Amino acid sequence: MYNKLSKTERIVRIIIAISFGGLGFTGGLLFVLSDFYRITFQEKSFWLGIIILSGLTGLALVIGFMMGPFLIRQTQRLIRWWETKLIKVPTADLMGAVFGLIIGLIIASLIGPSLSGIPIIGRYLPLIISILLGYLGLSLGMKKREEVFNLNRFRNITVKKKETRTEEGEAAFGAVTAESAGPVQPESGFSGIPKILDTSVIIDGRVSDIYQTGFLSGTIVVPKFVLMELQHIADSSDALKRNRGRRGLDILNNMRKEMVSDIQVMDTDFPETAEVDAKLVLLAQQINGDILTNDYNLNKVAELQGVRVLNINDLVNALKPVFLPGEEMIVHVIKEGKEQRQGIGYLDDGTMIVVDMGKKYINQTIYAVVTSVLQTSAGRMIFVKPKYTDKRVFVEGEV
Repeated sequence: MYNKLSKTERIVRIIIAISFGGLGFTGGLLFVLSDFYRITFQEKSFWLGIIILSGLTGLALVIGFMMGPFLIRQTQRLIRWWETKLIKVPTADLMGAVFGLIIGLIIASLIGPSLSGIPIIGRYLPLIISILLGYLGLSLGMKKREEVFNLNRFRNITVKKKETRTEEGEAAFGAVTAESAGPVQPESGFSGIPKILDTSVIIDGRVSDIYQTGFLSGTIVVPKFVLMELQHIADSSDALKRNRGRRGLDILNNMRKEMVSDIQVMDTDFPETAEVDAKLVLLAQQINGDILTNDYNLNKVAELQGVRVLNINDLVNALKPVFLPGEEMIVHVIKEGKEQRQGIGYLDDGTMIVVDMGKKYINQTIYAVVTSVLQTSAGRMIFVKPKYTDKRVFVEGEV
């Protein structure tokens, strides 16, 4: 394992051995110069001191040389571990943390000298203050990154305040009120409230059908950074990701052909923000639009920042038929369940139906009665039991 070191690693190994030798020489020198050594060995102190210094230095050199490969491997492993952790941290979080850490250390350096004069603990206070303020700055920098780097939000707030003052002035002079002027458009060029598509909902494809039914109104907005993410997915080396990306591009092209006047591609970007989800939230705040998605995490993040989200999955769940205990239904049992003698069937929308004592009815269509309904984060499950115990359990024509 250790005989496969590269040239650079061999040089580092020699440096480690020399460092250990220096530590051994320093330890030996402190021992030789100590009062205990001079009193104990008196006449033989000089030559014995030379032997002790040489022995400790040589022993430390050998230990350092032997431990060099181990220390190199452990250091490389630690660096790779830190790289793995840092790669997962969003760039905005990293920049905010570094900015906060620098500010905290600057404040600590200004406060530290004034505390160093305190008796006994004064020499330690600057270090403690630096650690505390550095950590506090790092933590606040990560939590307040949007406010630190997102100047666009402050610009929007300022613009809104100016518009409010203008409207109040016009009302004071008898201008037309907002009620008589009709609804305010979010931005010129949009009809109604714009709906911003994210990558997941484009790949999903159901938004096109929903829009054509008339349940969605307003301009459909596709940001350019979403298109770039779709293209990146379509160019992925992973076959599954590549197929999903190409499917999303095909769906988007069909939507543009069918809805020429109702769909717009926006070039607006936020270079200071790396995450696509964060950009979608900022764009929605800028144009007063809604985000159309089926991403659960984006849904929660947007809601926390005051942006309305239209989740396709929530719409689908709302449209699923409601079954109450005691209601009757027809079930086609297709496979065996996890529990003993259970059968499994599905509704047309994919809802799982668990049939008690239904194993013997596999590949049969039966009458059943709902016993309970379980709603989980993964979906809904309906538990039923056969309505009859004789041949009437089968649906006519399916026996």
